[in-house]
Amino acid sequence: MATNPVLAVENLDIVAGRPPHETPLVRGLGLSVAPGEVLALIGESGSGKSMTCLAVMDLLPPGVRQTAGRIRVGGRETVRRGRDAAMVLQNPSSCFDPVMTVRGHFRETVRGLGLGGAPDIRAVAALAEVGFDAPGTLLPLYPFQLSGGMLQRVMLALAMLGDPGLLLADEPTTDLDMPAQAKALDCIDALRRSRGLAVLLVTHDLSVAARLADRVAVMRHGRLLETGSAAAFFEAPQSDYGRTLLTAHYDLHDALAAPSPRAANDQGARP
Repeated sequence: MATNPVLAVENLDIVAGRPPHETPLVRGLGLSVAPGEVLALIGESGSGKSMTCLAVMDLLPPGVRQTAGRIRVGGRETVRRGRDAAMVLQNPSSCFDPVMTVRGHFRETVRGLGLGGAPDIRAVAALAEVGFDAPGTLLPLYPFQLSGGMLQRVMLALAMLGDPGLLLADEPTTDLDMPAQAKALDCIDALRRSRGLAVLLVTHDLSVAARLADRVAVMRHGRLLETGSAAAFFEAPQSDYGRTLLTAHYDLHDALAAPSPRAANDQGARP
């Protein structure tokens, strides 16, 4: 039996400016994400990925507007931010008030969502869900006292407070080191499995898509070029641009894996 998508985007157009000087940012975009599914939206910077997420959250910046199409989250055309959908961003340190403790961020979010119950109890439960062994010890800390990877998981915990059906993750690992990236991705994967969470994962890193995505959608110049299973994309992309992205990814991987000339010379000099 078919499952209704949590996110359904149909024929979305987004422009910047006003006639006659409009600049198209997204054109005719259509995509969907089912419960428990991760859709990786990939493409170069400026392809319209982040604008798509902002449109889903009804957070398009001044001067940018949706001119066509329909967006439904959980069957609703008016998204309830924090309830129907939540969003986490790259560079987590910039997303926190530096003079507010972790406890303060949770209390403010609980109040903003209109949730009942003790905020500290909710905070401890949410922090435990994203993998903190002693979540209560984080509450009195300030953002500068936490690493980037820890802040990213705190952001995920805050995003889950309203029990949304959809998570928009916009380059969530870009500013993290490799161990922190792995932990953040494992956390997102665990949340989607335990909660049946639909995830729209925006990334330019194909390694992230390969690790987490069920399906891949390729964007360029505001248009969707192809959509399919992650396995099919990594086996044989259908678009020329998709093949270019994959080739560049493998070339970079091979270059990083190859020993440097100096290292090779040093290796050869050893008995």
